[in-house]
Amino acid sequence: MRTTPFHERIAPLNRTYLWEHWAGFVTAVAYQHSVATEYFATRNSVAVFDTSPLFKYRIAGPDATAFLAGVFARDIRRCAIGEGQYTIWCNDEGYLLEDGVVLRIAEDEYLATSAEPNLRQFRSVATGHDVTVDDLSDAYGILAVQGPHSVEVIRRISPEAGSLPYFGVTRTSIANHQVVVSRTGFTADLGYEIWIETADAFAVWDELIDAGADYNLIPMGMRALGMARLDGGMLLINADFEPARHAWTDAQRETPDELGLAWMIDLADDRPFVGRRAIEAERANGTSRWKTVGFRVDASAYEAIYNDAGLAAPKDGVYEETAHSLYDRDFNLDAGAQWVGYATSFGFSPILKRHIGLAKLPLDRCKPGSTAHLELVVNHRPKYVPVEVSKTPFWNPARKTNKEQA
Repeated sequence: MRTTPFHERIAPLNRTYLWEHWAGFVTAVAYQHSVATEYFATRNSVAVFDTSPLFKYRIAGPDATAFLAGVFARDIRRCAIGEGQYTIWCNDEGYLLEDGVVLRIAEDEYLATSAEPNLRQFRSVATGHDVTVDDLSDAYGILAVQGPHSVEVIRRISPEAGSLPYFGVTRTSIANHQVVVSRTGFTADLGYEIWIETADAFAVWDELIDAGADYNLIPMGMRALGMARLDGGMLLINADFEPARHAWTDAQRETPDELGLAWMIDLADDRPFVGRRAIEAERANGTSRWKTVGFRVDASAYEAIYNDAGLAAPKDGVYEETAHSLYDRDFNLDAGAQWVGYATSFGFSPILKRHIGLAKLPLDRCKPGSTAHLELVVNHRPKYVPVEVSKTPFWNPARKTNKEQA
């Protein structure tokens, strides 16, 4: 296994000694014995997450914008210099390959990230374009500085970056080293991400830690990150969707509309992009099979099914990236209950003080207020707790997008 450019600084901070694998790298599950400490740093103070295992690409050349407009399902032409986008790309059948963030740092130059390797995918559709696609994955590390006080920390090390609007991006200098900073993140809160050349990793890390000392800046691990992103209803690859390239069956493949990402794709323009024809046909024929939605668990019922079994209902630290079946009724009370879908992410939100999740439900059951029953295993037996479909994000603080933060 490999280590990130920041590992020598981060490893001594891991009090739990818990590590996991991410894209061939070692990454911390948690640094603190209480995951809530890391989670609340993103809600009340500031935390730093090493997101270096992401794959990183530079797309540049006179045809860069035209090329990306044909690759991404979201129209990159609307992204001005100094702006970024959350975007997706599909295969010819209109099924999602992956999502990621793309940053426009110059007229004909972009940076992009993805959770899985996409160099071959991007280059395979570059024929005929005056564009180069370079893999920068080993050349750069990325630090995500997240939480309400992230803006103060960033301003201390780069006043220019501290004035960025939501999804803004700039080239700047930290500790006398050139970096790229964007106001983005995966925690559903105010935050920034810093692209740092590998050779400069320690210098920028040390500067960041010094700047964050007054705000009790701490590192956060994968578990706290997962809990935070669930608050925002943010999709996670290989949990909430399967990349089409890895799918064996149609049930594992999903379209943008089925993932709740229809808002990204405006078919009113005549822009050709990979998967467009299939998406047009899906919308014209109404062939979407389900929709990915948020849900909130009935707190009283959740408590009761555990208390009835002589157990305390698990809350703090509950976070799962696994499937739980959903039924239209309580199967234990009605043997005629029908399977209607499944949850893909489930957990307890410390900030909301309730259990939430993401699920796949048929179109006639996905409106906010619709109900279902989530299957849980309590004392080795299936139990069914009522849930209600909810809009996402579950939690969306104004500071995340406010211009006043700039």
